[in-house]
Amino acid sequence: MRRVPFATHIDRDPRGPHHMTTDADLPPLSPPEDVEKVLTGGVPMGRWKEGQLFEGISPTPGLLSAANWLPKTEDVGHDEMRIIFMGTSPMIRPGQANTSVFVQLGNGENFIFDLGEGSIANYLAGGFALNELDKVFITHLHVDHFNSLPYLYMFGGWAGRWHHPLQVYGPSGRTPEDGTAHMIEGMKQMCHWHRDAFSIFPVGQAWDIDVHEYDYRDNGGIIYDKDGVTVRHWERSHAKDGASGYRLDWNGLSVVWTGDGRPNRNDVEWAKGCDVYITETQASLMSISSGVAGVPPVVGRFTIDAHHTPGYAAGYMASLIEPRLLMTTHMAFDPYQNDETVVEIREHWKGPFHLGAPDGIVVNVTKDDIWIREGILPDYPNNRAPQQDF
Repeated sequence: MRRVPFATHIDRDPRGPHHMTTDADLPPLSPPEDVEKVLTGGVPMGRWKEGQLFEGISPTPGLLSAANWLPKTEDVGHDEMRIIFMGTSPMIRPGQANTSVFVQLGNGENFIFDLGEGSIANYLAGGFALNELDKVFITHLHVDHFNSLPYLYMFGGWAGRWHHPLQVYGPSGRTPEDGTAHMIEGMKQMCHWHRDAFSIFPVGQAWDIDVHEYDYRDNGGIIYDKDGVTVRHWERSHAKDGASGYRLDWNGLSVVWTGDGRPNRNDVEWAKGCDVYITETQASLMSISSGVAGVPPVVGRFTIDAHHTPGYAAGYMASLIEPRLLMTTHMAFDPYQNDETVVEIREHWKGPFHLGAPDGIVVNVTKDDIWIREGILPDYPNNRAPQQDF
């Protein structure tokens, strides 16, 4: 390390008013390793931790930016999981699509959990080719959780999903008409005109759908087990029979998406100890939200009490499950609700927490660190060309 001499500096010095200070008069330089510790050390003398972030909440390796995620700029690390919130609201609006959680793994596999109305636009804005989106897990058959599926079915088949059927997983119901297979058959009938018009193209297996309907009562049942990835399900209490939660495990990492529903002990049993626990939640502010959202208070309160998870309950569930990170989604991203949600969550959960909203929130997960960023999604993206491995 070199020091610029102060040869021109006139200093007041006992050796005379005009003594010229030189390097010989300066104190000795600190060793380079000591300088480096001062400049980069966050734990001086081991006595305190810089900042109040939880241990393990830190940028993961390989990020081009710790502030934002930019589409098509970062590969998922080979030991990493990336979660992108592609839709985050039960009520569709320009700034928030209906609910969809996208999970990418370091082995190259992609998984969609719910595909609500409008969310497909965020997949396109995220730079994902439609034929890369071929595994969809539906928690239940409210349209805000699957209504982008017809678009993915028709245009994904036309735009490159020629060599294998679309894979759709979902629960059975109390009757055959209440199950996922019945919904898919109705969707195919609805799309008859479109499919027939597009049949002039050589699309191979594009119009085929493999429906994996499982018994919603088979709590803990594994419905996907391939290439080291398992997905299991369990019953949720939401409106009627046939709602499920999911847990994906791979390479020692795990993520849970509960779907909609009231808090229940099935979540504790099957989500226990996961890395990222994502639950839906609704702030207990219906006296205000009814006026904001135009829902009569009695209807809003009954909907939350009978079908959803209030913020207090989400925090309590997290305290039992003990994830590395709690996230809440399927919520209106409004300032007055966001603050209330945080307060309600913190009543029972003191660990790491982040809102899974608005659309485009990105979470990178490794065994050592978890980091949350905002994705920068363009307003006018074009479709990515089909991604093929021949």
